[in-house]
Amino acid sequence: MRFSDFGSRFTGGTGTGSLMRDLSRLPTLPAAHPGVCRLGGGNPALIPAVMSRYRRALADLAENPARFNDTFGRYSGPQGDPAFIEALGRVLKDEHGLNAGPDNVLLTNGSQNGFLQLFNLFGGTADNGKCRQKILLPLAPEYIGYADQALEQDLFVSRRPTIDRLSSSRFKYGLDLEGLDTLEGLDLEPEEHVAAVCVSRPTNPTGNVLTDNEMAALVELAEQRDIPLIIDNAYGAPFPDIIHVPARLPDSPNVVLTMSLSKLGLPGARAGIIVAHADVIAALAEMNAVMNLAPVGVGPAMMTPLLASGELTRIAQQQIRPWYRSRATHVLEQVDALFADLPVRAHQHDGAIFLWLWFEGLPISSQEFYQRLHAEGVVVVSGHHFFPGLADDPQAPWQHRHECLRISFAGEESEVARGLETIAAHAHRLYAGAG
Repeated sequence: MRFSDFGSRFTGGTGTGSLMRDLSRLPTLPAAHPGVCRLGGGNPALIPAVMSRYRRALADLAENPARFNDTFGRYSGPQGDPAFIEALGRVLKDEHGLNAGPDNVLLTNGSQNGFLQLFNLFGGTADNGKCRQKILLPLAPEYIGYADQALEQDLFVSRRPTIDRLSSSRFKYGLDLEGLDTLEGLDLEPEEHVAAVCVSRPTNPTGNVLTDNEMAALVELAEQRDIPLIIDNAYGAPFPDIIHVPARLPDSPNVVLTMSLSKLGLPGARAGIIVAHADVIAALAEMNAVMNLAPVGVGPAMMTPLLASGELTRIAQQQIRPWYRSRATHVLEQVDALFADLPVRAHQHDGAIFLWLWFEGLPISSQEFYQRLHAEGVVVVSGHHFFPGLADDPQAPWQHRHECLRISFAGEESEVARGLETIAAHAHRLYAGAG
């Protein structure tokens, strides 16, 4: 059979596909690797007290005949569950000062589905083929799941970050403000222009949190050019609120805020959320109707009472966030001990559920490093997948993009510890020239 150009893009493998295959194959790995260490995927931690509360919420839904019938027996409108939308709007207004009425919120079948809709709403061929609209990722590395979302090729353009070496064991990426207002240095053809900006905060893969000043610069850019600033808030406030530094949610009609139930501990619910100007929501609702008829309603219906009562905010702030902060502190202590004598730095951890390690001067590529670790049952993600849209000078390639690994620390503590020990042992051999 002959695939289209669009279909052919999925025959050679993708970074997202590789990550999810690793995630789905993990149950079979212990047969060959009894000590398998699952540090690759984005599965959230299953915090016992939190999951117990969700089970009760699901039972409450099942015991309410009217709500159960509406959720399972009828299609919602293309915006999704109106009770959840109303409750979320109140939380965003009361706790964060955002004006999010019923016309400003839409549910999707997971954030991945939402970004497919958003990126192709704004990006691609426009004006009867006269121009090409691009999505700007203002600093890479960025989320692996963006890369293959476009219906057309080459949708993204990216900028390199600044790199601040904070110590011998830490570093931090920053937004390069020089030339940002003019989009200086982007590899754009005359018929191409930036139609939207997208950034994750906290950032997947690095755990970086752009400062309020950096976000203000991006809001200003979006407002000056009258384009959307899409903020991927999958790990931010009001839930799951896995963020450990001060960070306000920007308030602007140009901001498109995306959220999710996944990192609360409910990835199987496939519930994404988009908060935006009413015109954007109206367009997305039509896309929802065509692509999905209606979004999945089980997760939102189950969580609406917790959201409306304020309990969900308390769960995020009092249970989820402290759990991840404690785990991150412990993991970074392990990293500092294991890699103390190597040129390895961890990105400053400001939020999310990942560790981003930079192996400066790594003798092999991060992809080969990933493959060697995978062969021993240690599953991580090669960092080179996280730089979509970043043009590289063939005469002076940016080696940094091939020197990093993303590691999830949300799994079993013993697995994370064993995995880090194996990574460190390999790294010591590589830097010693022993292969």
